[in-house]
Amino acid sequence: MNTKPEPTVLLADDQADVREALRLLLKSDGLASVAAESPAAALDALRKREFACALIDLNYARDTTSGDEGLQLLARLREQAPELPVVVMTAWGSVPLAVEAMRRGAVDFVEKPWDNVRLLRVLRAQIALCEGARRQRRLEAENALLRGAGATELVAESAPMRRVLEMLERIAPSDANVLVLGENGTGKGVIAQRLHERSARAGRSLVKVNMGGIAESVFESEMFGHVRGAFTDAKGERIGRFELADGGTLFLDEVGNVPASQQPKLLRVLEDGEFERLGSSRTQRVDVRLISATNADLAEEVAAGRFRRDLLYRLNTLELRLPPLRERAEDILPLARAFLARSAQRYGRHGLRLAPSAERALLDWRWPGNVRELQHLMERAALLADRDQVEAAALNFGASAQPTQDLDGMTLEQAEAWLVARAMERHAGNLQHAADALGITRQSLYRRLEKHELRPAGTHVDTD
Repeated sequence: MNTKPEPTVLLADDQADVREALRLLLKSDGLASVAAESPAAALDALRKREFACALIDLNYARDTTSGDEGLQLLARLREQAPELPVVVMTAWGSVPLAVEAMRRGAVDFVEKPWDNVRLLRVLRAQIALCEGARRQRRLEAENALLRGAGATELVAESAPMRRVLEMLERIAPSDANVLVLGENGTGKGVIAQRLHERSARAGRSLVKVNMGGIAESVFESEMFGHVRGAFTDAKGERIGRFELADGGTLFLDEVGNVPASQQPKLLRVLEDGEFERLGSSRTQRVDVRLISATNADLAEEVAAGRFRRDLLYRLNTLELRLPPLRERAEDILPLARAFLARSAQRYGRHGLRLAPSAERALLDWRWPGNVRELQHLMERAALLADRDQVEAAALNFGASAQPTQDLDGMTLEQAEAWLVARAMERHAGNLQHAADALGITRQSLYRRLEKHELRPAGTHVDTD
């Protein structure tokens, strides 16, 4: 079900019958509206909510011919919401007045009486441009945030991580597709960000998509967009992720979760750079560099018939494997100190540092959640430490914390069964959370549960 709210247009006109006629026209086209009978009411409405577009009259009760009130309202709207597209209306058909409104920032104008088709076309075009601009600003803000966050997370004092970064610097400038492999929490998203920043596309968008969060029923709409009327709830056009990433980079996280029925459609756009929006027969072309990531064994998925071999070939032109944190021990303490410093600054705990006991505990832990787990642990420590030094007791690994040596003497099969059982216990039978903690897919965890005949007594296994 499509729950996205309808775009809302701000209507400003001093005639009640005009406002009502416009409201009904917009409603018939799937657009919501808020009506204002005066410039003051329009400005008040804008202070209370965000609009996709404004449609304002140029003449009001105090001055019905000059358009000065409308031009003043236009200036105030531009000042209050510079990104808001404003379409002006005038009953006088004055070309000089319309030109002056455009000069002062209006994006288009219509004459009264208006033509319904043209008016809706103008509004839809401006709404699409406004939504695209806002989406771009959100992406740029997110990219800037990720750039700031990634600086300390790409610590590479260990040999395995130095090799990863050396490979990254070699392949980033190319346009080749890259598949980033690694357990959950190893930093695959940060690597994707760094690849984008080091590429020739750094000035364009990096569009991120969590493929595990897209239902099969809306896959085409999300990835390729749709036209109005393509399905029951398609009240307007939608731009898909490929189109948003045109000229830039598209990051498909958890790519192993792409439904089998949708894999041919993804393969086609990777091979030809062509697609059609859902409900349209018009072929569109895009120029996108693809970065994918997964914690799944895609070769195993191919062998099982759940993932197309030709799609895998398209995804992994180049491949980067991220080591788990337990295999890059030299990075644990530098990362921990960096995360602790960042959290201490955020929460006003300046000067906070790790005690020797905490450092030993960090090095002894096996890090099932990898770098993400370490980051969250340091944030909790910054909040819970009762003095300027974080002791081991403040790390709060959890009641399920077990020393590494507990696994000594176990066979590989016994260790796997024990780790799976502990993860299921820690997460109260929630299959997805346990899989995330173990760094495997939910399907892989379920196979291991069946293999070891693990069904903890009294525990409900969530397989949704």
